Amino acid sequence: MLDDFLVRAALAGVGLSLATGPLGAFVVWRRMAYFGDATAHAAILGVALALATGLPIVAGTLVVAAAMAVTVAGLAARGWAMDTTLGVLAHSALAFGLVAVSYFPSVRTDLSSYLFGDILAVTRGDLGLIWGGAAAVAVLLLWRWQALLTSTLNEDLAHASGLNPDRERLVLVLAMALTVAVSLKVVGALLIAAMLIIPAAAARGLARSPEGMALGATLIGALATLAGLRLSLWQDTPAGPSIIVAAAACFVVAAVLGRVRRA
Repeated sequence: MLDDFLVRAALAGVGLSLATGPLGAFVVWRRMAYFGDATAHAAILGVALALATGLPIVAGTLVVAAAMAVTVAGLAARGWAMDTTLGVLAHSALAFGLVAVSYFPSVRTDLSSYLFGDILAVTRGDLGLIWGGAAAVAVLLLWRWQALLTSTLNEDLAHASGLNPDRERLVLVLAMALTVAVSLKVVGALLIAAMLIIPAAAARGLARSPEGMALGATLIGALATLAGLRLSLWQDTPAGPSIIVAAAACFVVAAVLGRVRRA
């Protein structure tokens, strides 16, 4: 069954949704959309690091994405203005990464696969990596769910409950770094933030509880993957962007349904 590249692509996208669904819910609740961009853009610098040191691409990406995530989390804890800081870091990391990758001529022609993903080229080994990474993120979020939720709702309440909001923020950013690392081949550095935000935003208007929103975001992400792959096959469009287009269509439908339900 796994000899069919479309089946592997579908399994990769659905597996990734296990991580991006619940993680995306926290990204939306905490208004961390730009944070996701900064972490994802740093992934290109991670590609250059991996090529320079001989590390696997995922390992290099994870190291740099985690470093970016921890740096931004530390700055946030110190009260830095995050909109400007994230803007500087996100675009600087992407620019440094693109310049660094240019020193490896064999990669130049394949750069689009790192920027926009190449889900149709997913191998069995990639599937194991994606599902393993997504499962690790899902288990981590499930384990810390209540603490993360309390810290998200009210940091003073978290302190009163004996929780450390900075530690919970660190859990989130490390989970985001791992998600970016395993998703680079699926949707690429420029589109992973959309996969985090759009399904969660679509589920927000339909869900009645935080758990319902996380589950809804996971299901919408999986649906967008399947619909995007179908669109790509039908219209011969790039698979990664087609998945995001499908997710955007789900958001529009969810927004209409949510407004009808409230009327």
